[in-house]
Amino acid sequence: MMVAVTIHLRMFKGTYTAIVTPFINGAVDETALRRLIDFQIENGITGIVPTGTTGEATTLDDDEHLRVIEIAMDQSHGRCQVIAGTGSNSTKEAIKLTQAALKLGVDAVLLTSPYYNKPTQEGLYRHYRAISECASTKLVLYNVPSRTAGEIGIDTCVQLAADCPNIVSIKEAGGSVERVSLLRNALPPSFTILSGDDGLTLPFLAVGAIGVISVASNVVPKEMCQLVNAFLAGRAAEATDLHLKYFPLFRDLFIETNPLPVKTALYLMGRIENEFRLPLCEMASANVEKLRATLRRTGVL
Repeated sequence: MMVAVTIHLRMFKGTYTAIVTPFINGAVDETALRRLIDFQIENGITGIVPTGTTGEATTLDDDEHLRVIEIAMDQSHGRCQVIAGTGSNSTKEAIKLTQAALKLGVDAVLLTSPYYNKPTQEGLYRHYRAISECASTKLVLYNVPSRTAGEIGIDTCVQLAADCPNIVSIKEAGGSVERVSLLRNALPPSFTILSGDDGLTLPFLAVGAIGVISVASNVVPKEMCQLVNAFLAGRAAEATDLHLKYFPLFRDLFIETNPLPVKTALYLMGRIENEFRLPLCEMASANVEKLRATLRRTGVL
């Protein structure tokens, strides 16, 4: 059923943390999650993105998924934006999660393109349009072909932006500066592009992105904010220095499948337990030591 959509424009710009979901004894560690949210806000983050890939959303049941969003809303208490991950390879499930997140008061939802079932571009268009028509909140597309086995085509993005006024942004994790350039030329200026890859944030900013949804900012929120803010303020040399300093960290936070390294880094920092949900498991010991060395070299430990 189509609902009336009223959109109050608010540009998504700056640094957003794709926040992890800490676990303890098999359950969501709500105390640790609240501390992580405070750590992010205290270090100037624009917003947090719970229940995404980094938040292990695919291993959360629906009650846990919504509880994590509820905690994010409660703990942030208006001090930063909250963009909740509500994507699914089932359109019906994505609509259900999106509507539930809307009731919790989120600023927007992040919708990964459907994975495993490999829809055509027409199927992707219909998927996102169906969610748009059922949700009176802002929607952020999430292009991550390394996870979904296909990308949201540029023409599809353009059509969605034209037909769905509440689709207002895209998290771009396709690994291509050329694609970001093409998107920026093809999309209206009000449609924002956010980097979905820490190591490519600087070049993406150079061709029209205006922020990042970051994994690294779980660990270095202040520094990621400084990088983005410096570039947007015209201080490209300062942003480049920060990029080069933390590039080894950006790289090694993907030494194994995300979120294994970032959760391991937070464990080494004493912020969470070293706990995952199968099929994810602890990192190989050699990679833990490599990550530990990088954290020390970049001043995190």
